[in-house]
Amino acid sequence: MSDHLMLGADGRVTDRESKTLELKRDLSSPDGPLRTIVAFANSAGGRLVVGVADDGTVVGVDDPLAEEERVASLIDDRVSPQLVPAIDLMTLGDKTVLVVDVPLSTRRPHYITRQGPEAGVYVRLGSTTRQADPALVAELERNARGVAFEDLPALHAALDDLDLEVLSELRGRTTSVADLLALALAVKQGDQIVPTNAGILVACPDPTHFLTSAWVQCGRLRGPHGTDIFDQTEIHGPMPLAVDRAVEFLLKHAYKTAVFGEVRRRDVYSIPIEPIREVIVNALVHASYAERGTPIRIGFYDDRIQVDSPGLLLPGMTIDTMRRVSRLRNPALARIFREAGIMEQWGTGVQRVFEQVAEAGLPEPVIEEVQDRVRVTIYVPSHAPQHADAAHAGAREAHNAREPEDREQKPEKHTYSEHTYTHSNDDRYAGRYDVVMMRAAANGPVHRNTLLEAAGLRPLSQNYVRHVVPLLNRGLLTMTVPDKPRSKAQRYILTDEGRAYLRHLTEGSE
Repeated sequence: MSDHLMLGADGRVTDRESKTLELKRDLSSPDGPLRTIVAFANSAGGRLVVGVADDGTVVGVDDPLAEEERVASLIDDRVSPQLVPAIDLMTLGDKTVLVVDVPLSTRRPHYITRQGPEAGVYVRLGSTTRQADPALVAELERNARGVAFEDLPALHAALDDLDLEVLSELRGRTTSVADLLALALAVKQGDQIVPTNAGILVACPDPTHFLTSAWVQCGRLRGPHGTDIFDQTEIHGPMPLAVDRAVEFLLKHAYKTAVFGEVRRRDVYSIPIEPIREVIVNALVHASYAERGTPIRIGFYDDRIQVDSPGLLLPGMTIDTMRRVSRLRNPALARIFREAGIMEQWGTGVQRVFEQVAEAGLPEPVIEEVQDRVRVTIYVPSHAPQHADAAHAGAREAHNAREPEDREQKPEKHTYSEHTYTHSNDDRYAGRYDVVMMRAAANGPVHRNTLLEAAGLRPLSQNYVRHVVPLLNRGLLTMTVPDKPRSKAQRYILTDEGRAYLRHLTEGSE
């Protein structure tokens, strides 16, 4: 927070109220300002300025020294546990205002003494102050102690409630009970080992048996106000598996157009897939699963995609700091997402979403705290029925216009101006993994691990996502069981397009 408030040409304060700034004309009614001070201490810190009207007009305080002493006494008498903010006087123009700088407290949750610790806890929601419900109070207490909800033993759960085969598939390696303990997915309780909430989230076939918020609700909503529910689905199961299912639902309701390049036809969807997927991943990883009956919600409206994640921002975080700093609410859950190749890097997701949306030429995403959740909105081209029909018609016309030419082209006559995949900044090694894996798949269906091992890579999920999936997306490899990507019988084989590309690479190297 800046040490100084900015004045405009009209003499008014240009800073606007936010999660960390509150302006008050005076302290004639101190209850509101005290609640705000408590909320600052519990949320992300903040500054209360007394002597500035709501419109930014500087009115000052009549007796600055007396008012300074009065504020200190009010905080000491009416706030628990003890809170000692910095109280200073600041000159704005020709007037003096009172400034109360409240740090994020390590003794939270603070509360209004006369209301007690159950009813007197307040938090900051955007530029407003709200009373915390019992679930949020409990989270504040846990957070202050450094205890995450995901680390707690799952009530009434046993190890048999976990599907270790699914977890092993996600991690790309066998997962034992010892691994569960090391990953904080299970914990010793007396002479027993029981799953933690994190274990339930990543490996239980239906986590809602134990955590009522651990599911995803997807809906396609039409109309100017999104009141027409055209289609909807509920996603239950291990949370890492929910990402692809949610994306599939969105793609079902997007339209696509054909782009004809030098290699082959490429379908481009009407929604920016990569940043939306990143937003969904962040929502699942950062959700507060302590909330009861509040799922992650993904709404596909005519003009936007809106992702709601239960729980407010962690203490110390603001909307602005999200683009620069990442704090994980569920680090154990995030680790499994990362091992499965669903998350790339910690701390870069939000900024990457903004960059990808900008590259797509779309308006900047909006992030906001709404009631008891964090909402991310990505605006997309209109998907109102009349616009979608027109887009489909345009795609058909474009395809039909090029179709005869496409049929006449032979794979060996394609020119390959684009690199399929690059693994090094050194051009001598560009495409090395591609060549080795395509050669391995050229002689018949092979297991994914065979492809990775042929390239000298460990058979991990992140290596599969990083090296095999791009070949699938380009149509150079194909699955033998495309309808069931996770089938145990799944194998991979080189396509005709892949053979042509492989010839291009190998002939060019001779």
